Amino acid sequence: MQTMNAQDEEIKTIQKETVKFFTLQIPDTSKSKWIKGGIVSFSLAQSSLSNWAAGGDNFSASINTVLNTFLKYKSNKNSWDNLFNLNFGYINSTSLGSRKNDDRFELISKYGRAINKKLNLAGIINVRSQFFKGYTYYGNKPTYVSNFFSPGYFLQSIGVDYKPNNEISFFISPSAARWVIVKDSALSNKGLYGVKPGKDFNLELGAYATLYFYKQLANNIVYKNKTELYSNYKKNPQNIDLFMSNVLTIKISKYLHVNWNVDFIYDDDTRIFGPTKTSAALQMKSLVGIGIQFAK
Repeated sequence: MQTMNAQDEEIKTIQKETVKFFTLQIPDTSKSKWIKGGIVSFSLAQSSLSNWAAGGDNFSASINTVLNTFLKYKSNKNSWDNLFNLNFGYINSTSLGSRKNDDRFELISKYGRAINKKLNLAGIINVRSQFFKGYTYYGNKPTYVSNFFSPGYFLQSIGVDYKPNNEISFFISPSAARWVIVKDSALSNKGLYGVKPGKDFNLELGAYATLYFYKQLANNIVYKNKTELYSNYKKNPQNIDLFMSNVLTIKISKYLHVNWNVDFIYDDDTRIFGPTKTSAALQMKSLVGIGIQFAK
């Protein structure tokens, strides 16, 4: 009897130690926090003219779609932010025919480990490209300039992320690797986007910085900005590449919103502009649309 009681006590002790061990080893996921949401906007425009003295197309129609989604995780000192942005537009007119007027997608993933309340050691992966063939037009003559991952950009960087509050995140790194990819040989053979003829990618090393800014301007008005800067140490580091996106959202009702997107891009290696089609230029895109927003 005493032997059985001793065995029971030993089993209870083992059970208590086992529970204690797993309590220490398994993190408390109830304190984890996932946030997800995004913005979807559609804009549709149509016009028709008949005997209009000021001139213009007899008929034109355009549709534009913008998708901005996010998935964020935060637990204790760890954070993981994921963003996916998609822009696509299509226009049809009697003089120009059918063509796309916007085509971009971007995936950003950032992991951070807190140093203190405002600073994080962080790593970023950024992928950017377009889906379909693209052309520039001088007059009515098209010039083939882009395709899926032609160009494409893949960037990875480790640096410091400064987050003084929920409205601002500023990441800076003196060491970032960026692959410029041109998979279509018809484009890579022209030496476009800094990729040498016969190659399908170019590896750049440089400095990278990105700013995320969010501001509630009023109860029904929100402004968001994302700005990226990249300096290529290997070639013309003073000519800094710029990718900037601005989104102003005005809430009309629970589901109906007006969105104004203004984007700026400058890539020193994108030399497809000007009369000789060999110059870099500041690219700008403005879009106003009515859409549906879902977010927490």
